[in-house]
Amino acid sequence: MTGNSLLLKLVGDVPAFRIVDFLIENKGLDFSKKEIIEGAEISKATLFNYWEEVEDTEIVKPTRKFGKTTLFTLNTSNPIVKRLLDLELEIIRHSMDKKAERKIAVLAS
Repeated sequence: MTGNSLLLKLVGDVPAFRIVDFLIENKGLDFSKKEIIEGAEISKATLFNYWEEVEDTEIVKPTRKFGKTTLFTLNTSNPIVKRLLDLELEIIRHSMDKKAERKIAVLAS
């Protein structure tokens, strides 16, 4: 990650949110735990400290398995995830509105 996403800037850059944020940013794709560790830029120990909570709240769901590796994706049918996606969309809209307001102010001066 090159800098925090708008969602992480709002809710805080904590490991559980880094996991969720990575999955939101890559919605529709599936990942192994190793890929989530790399993508969320967290340690293996950190993932395993938070993974049970992420699974128990059904924020992720398994998609497929090959060998001993299970792939996971964001569970977009989960009510918590739906709200997080709505929140992210609203944050993006707000950020875009603010940028547009600044451009208008610059052009008007």
